[in-house]
Amino acid sequence: MSEQAQNEQAQGQFTLQRIYVKDLSFEVPNAPKVFLGEWKPDVNVELATQASKLDDGKNFEVVLSVTVTVKNADQVAFIAEVKQAGIFLVDGVPEAQVAQLLGAYCPNLLFPYARETISDVVTRGSFPQMLLAPVNFDAVFAESLRQRQAQQPQVAADTLQ
Repeated sequence: MSEQAQNEQAQGQFTLQRIYVKDLSFEVPNAPKVFLGEWKPDVNVELATQASKLDDGKNFEVVLSVTVTVKNADQVAFIAEVKQAGIFLVDGVPEAQVAQLLGAYCPNLLFPYARETISDVVTRGSFPQMLLAPVNFDAVFAESLRQRQAQQPQVAADTLQ
């Protein structure tokens, strides 16, 4: 075995296999009235990620869900939702690093695709272009870990009572 092959095996392998739109939804519940008033949007963006192991045990599907709800004059103007997914090969990577890869690195790779899809569908819906601000998924992942760790002592204390 070559030295390079040994290094790759020791370091593990992480490869993007495929990126795809798993689900896409766009609703304009108050059309055509929503187009007649002054446009002063109130934007709410919700993000969620989910990772699941596929049958072979080395491939994972990571799904980034982005839901954008825009209200205008307290009425829903539109709701755009995309579930941007990817299949990632993770082999020989230490377990401690797998969670970081799936929870932060993969969503960072998927977000530009989700952002483009949201922008495109909103524009096709005859609304002004919607460009979502970048998201620091490393910080989101770190905060999620911190919250889980803070809850664990509470759960342990609750089970002892």
